[in-house]
Amino acid sequence: MVSISTETPAQVEARLTRVIRLAHVTWFDGEYGFREMPLAEFPAILPDGTLACVRDDATWSILAPATASVERFKVFRFHFPPDIDNSGFVGWLAGRFKQRFGTGVFVVCGQNSMAGGIYDYWGVPVAVADDVMADVKRLMVDG
Repeated sequence: MVSISTETPAQVEARLTRVIRLAHVTWFDGEYGFREMPLAEFPAILPDGTLACVRDDATWSILAPATASVERFKVFRFHFPPDIDNSGFVGWLAGRFKQRFGTGVFVVCGQNSMAGGIYDYWGVPVAVADDVMADVKRLMVDG
């Protein structure tokens, strides 16, 4: 459930630092990219290792292990504990990455009620992935 609250910037920082410490992170091996498929061709057989599918009015976009012709990303996923207010997490962490590493991110969210609710797949460009992942690991330990 999305939480609505009024907090000072310091309260937001403290809450989201706690959220990342309590989150479960999965780091995916290899590199990932997006593949496009016309709506009429879906559901086709999805590539092995597909993590997510999302569509607009014309195409399906499939997040799967990278091929030679796609932009490449390293991917990690956050699952959050149930009953913790993680609202604002994406903006908070994405802003941090932009300030520290100069990069944007992509985030694809899903829902798994048995694993805390909303979860996020995060993709960062391969060129900064090691630095980003080290920063996430520092946040999870030190805040």
